[in-house]
Amino acid sequence: SHRAEGAFAMSSENVVNADRYTLSSFIMMSTKDRDLALLMTAMEIACKNIARAVRKAGIAGLFGLAGTKNKSGDQVKKLDLLSNMFVVNALKRSRVCAVLVSEEEPEPILMPAEDHGRFCVAFDPLDGSSNIDCNVSTGTIFSIFEKKTFEPPNPSDILRPGKEIIAAGYCMYGSATELVVTFKRGVERFILDPSLGEFIHIGSTMRIPLRGKRVYSCNEGNYLKWDKVMQNAVSKFKVPTDGTKPYSLRYVGSMVSDVHRTMLYGGIFMYPADKKSKNGKLRLLYEGFPMALLVEQAGGIASAGYFKGEVRRILDLVPKHIHERCPVILGCHRDVVPLLDAYKGNGRDKDEEKFTSPKSKL
Repeated sequence: SHRAEGAFAMSSENVVNADRYTLSSFIMMSTKDRDLALLMTAMEIACKNIARAVRKAGIAGLFGLAGTKNKSGDQVKKLDLLSNMFVVNALKRSRVCAVLVSEEEPEPILMPAEDHGRFCVAFDPLDGSSNIDCNVSTGTIFSIFEKKTFEPPNPSDILRPGKEIIAAGYCMYGSATELVVTFKRGVERFILDPSLGEFIHIGSTMRIPLRGKRVYSCNEGNYLKWDKVMQNAVSKFKVPTDGTKPYSLRYVGSMVSDVHRTMLYGGIFMYPADKKSKNGKLRLLYEGFPMALLVEQAGGIASAGYFKGEVRRILDLVPKHIHERCPVILGCHRDVVPLLDAYKGNGRDKDEEKFTSPKSKL
């Protein structure tokens, strides 16, 4: 046992002293962009503050509702407001931003014309906060655009297709605080080392397994509201017609947690449009876009399914307003491709056409 204890102590010491990159040094090495490094340092500070607040929420009396609703109509938690303050203040102080869009802000935040930077950032300060009181993993999601003009900041600077994003990521607050980010050169993982107070790069580029776990993830309570193609797909996951083993259902209800698991283990995550939410439920700028880019960069597929008259890639969508919603289907090729092929075929029925019509209002 003494030998085992010694080996553990040695390995622990090696972990602390390992020659690994911090987030800032990794960005400078891979992009050589000083302003982007400043922006990510600001996001890093915000995420550290949120991680601390999440862990102390019960002690500090931060559980429960704040008594208000956000622009999307969701009940706002106390931690939502605090997390939003952390991110907005950190990004403002970085002095490299022009436009900020937050789930918790009804209108975009425009930096002063005489003191704005290059970047436009959209973010969900605390995704999954509806589950925070029961200690479920939550996260911060963000996407970054680069401003195209030298004109004063304008909302149109960020109302652009997702394929123009230059970086995106999420920070998950779970058993560890983990930052997953892409600069369109693959997907990188960083873990917050509490002893150093730094996000440490933990290895090679993240890839979705080609033949990963047979897992599907969705809110099956909406089954009766879905179109026939989606219903048939989920039914086949549960009762395969080819004699293979049924899929397992895994659904946390926190997008960061569900997508993180999908990227690590494979499978499919779905939050489709339905008869009630004709344009989907998830927000495009700060949920759909960043997660779609991460999944594609990890070798997966991210689609809106059959949306507004055709099967559409999420990153090709163009938002008309900052809180626009979209359907989301993402995961490994094995599971996503057959579903999209079914939409491209003749599987749509009249009920589906009613709520996926190109004339649907936003």
